[in-house]
Amino acid sequence: MTCTLETMQTILRRVPATCFIAFLLISSGSAFAARNVRKLTLRDLNGNKTHVSDYQGRVVVLNFWATWCGPCKEELPRLAKMADQYAAQNVAFVLASIDEQKKLEAVRGFVAQQKVTLPVWVGADVDLLEQLSGTNVVPATLIIDHKGEIVRAINGEAREEDVREAVDWLLSGKKGPVPAEKIKRY
Repeated sequence: MTCTLETMQTILRRVPATCFIAFLLISSGSAFAARNVRKLTLRDLNGNKTHVSDYQGRVVVLNFWATWCGPCKEELPRLAKMADQYAAQNVAFVLASIDEQKKLEAVRGFVAQQKVTLPVWVGADVDLLEQLSGTNVVPATLIIDHKGEIVRAINGEAREEDVREAVDWLLSGKKGPVPAEKIKRY
């Protein structure tokens, strides 16, 4: 939000200070605060519709990737390992391919070859990725809270500590320092 000095002076003259402070606190909130992805709908490898809301009440680690992406391939084992470690803690790890729909067989083949056991969604694209994470680069990982709101976007290859910091913060009931909303790793 941008305001000119004149606008600010007018507001200050007309609005009691407490209301103005409340306005500033509300408007300075997280860039992702309004980014609720609960209604995000893609398809699984069998063509069934899938929704982030299917994971309501759980923390979701949503990783955008592509079959042609080298760093994505390197990241998969790390994500699978973390998924196993967090399995009993109500955390879901989901992979969303940005490969073109006509390359669905390539995605299936890649998933089989890599022995991927995490849920895989298709139908994502660069536009959706940019809308949600602010980048058109894969890999990109979103950490989504139990209400479906993005709390962290990791653009580029996610380090284990990048994911753990945000997930652990959410699992702790948001106690302690708030993790950075956005991390660039490219």
